[in-house]
Amino acid sequence: MDVKWVTLAIFVVCYGLILWRKVKISYVSVASAILLVAIGALSPQTALFEAIDWNVIAIYWGFLMVSIVFSESGVPARLANYLARRSHTEGMALFALCVLTAFLSAFMENVGVTLMMVPIGFALAKAAGSSPTTYLIAISCSSNIVTTVTMIADPPALILARQTGMTFFDFYWFQGRIGLGLISIVAVAVGFVVLYLTTMRKMKKTVHVEVEKVEMRILPAVLFVGGIAALAIAPYLGVPIGYIGLAVGVIALLIEAKGAKKVITEFDWHSLAYIIGIFVVVGAVNNVGLLTDLANGIVKLGVNSPTLALVFLTWISVALSSFVDNVPFTMLMIPVCTHMATAIGMANPFPLLFGMLVGTGLGGNLTPVGATANVFACGALEKAGHKVRLGEFMKIGSLFSISAVATAHILLQLLWL
Repeated sequence: MDVKWVTLAIFVVCYGLILWRKVKISYVSVASAILLVAIGALSPQTALFEAIDWNVIAIYWGFLMVSIVFSESGVPARLANYLARRSHTEGMALFALCVLTAFLSAFMENVGVTLMMVPIGFALAKAAGSSPTTYLIAISCSSNIVTTVTMIADPPALILARQTGMTFFDFYWFQGRIGLGLISIVAVAVGFVVLYLTTMRKMKKTVHVEVEKVEMRILPAVLFVGGIAALAIAPYLGVPIGYIGLAVGVIALLIEAKGAKKVITEFDWHSLAYIIGIFVVVGAVNNVGLLTDLANGIVKLGVNSPTLALVFLTWISVALSSFVDNVPFTMLMIPVCTHMATAIGMANPFPLLFGMLVGTGLGGNLTPVGATANVFACGALEKAGHKVRLGEFMKIGSLFSISAVATAHILLQLLWL
């Protein structure tokens, strides 16, 4: 039995079932991981202690717990209401709401932020006497546009940081150059200018938003800010960042002691198991040499210079991320980018890694099913009787995303190649 080709077969079936979405993806990834260990593609010790990055798992669990508690603290709702009341037109109110969504999503799980903003979007649309479709599409796309702004904005960013040894501040200044985070901030700003000009500038209605008395709890907000600060300075103090994740998660549960059962129940345990399984699956695929073969095959097709490699990896990631889950795609492509850099004689693989991550993170805004936040927003619209058409979604999401990706791509070319 050739372990390499059996591994490929298991991987293809695993990916196919993940795309099919008829079976829980956590079951698929964990079952595939067990099979790959059983056939010897990866030893149990390597799977448990090398392939799985437990720091990523701890941070994901801890900060998602913080997100759940913070989202129910009343602080985000109060901020959204304040911004809407300060805006004189419908377009400016929606723009302010989208910027707030993007800011929160840079530090929180974007699906949670979207779900938090959906009722506010409906209320704003009702106050303006407009259809909520534009509101919710713009909100969900705004939550996805910031996936590379911080190390904890999205699991792929966290995975890249962990697998390459990057710290929180490395996202802003890295190897003596402007880092991915600052490049992404510029790209997001360009994207928001395009979003305003193409969508919100035409929304001229006056909006009267009533003052809502929202009860606020400050302690979750303190934990939110303190957790991010602790994560940023932990590497400089020699503290494993996984400990920070565990600590903030436990503190979140203590803060929400009366509703701890609800918080634990609301947590997406299936996604956590899914990521653990995918770590092992991709580790096995890489261990048997399949990703090296893929990288060499891409180079043989003519992608044999740094500039071409950056173009290829950035935009193929945009295209594929419209349909493929970005977590396994990122795990798969990190070693591919590294192998490609070696194959074409690049001493530094980070330009390719950054381009791939930008494409992966922003590509989901091209279609309603390209990102989980978009699926939830469109689902909420359909439940309220508003059918979301593909063209309607792409009219908002595609220009927003493509302008941001193009900006980041140009900056990577100028600053990193």
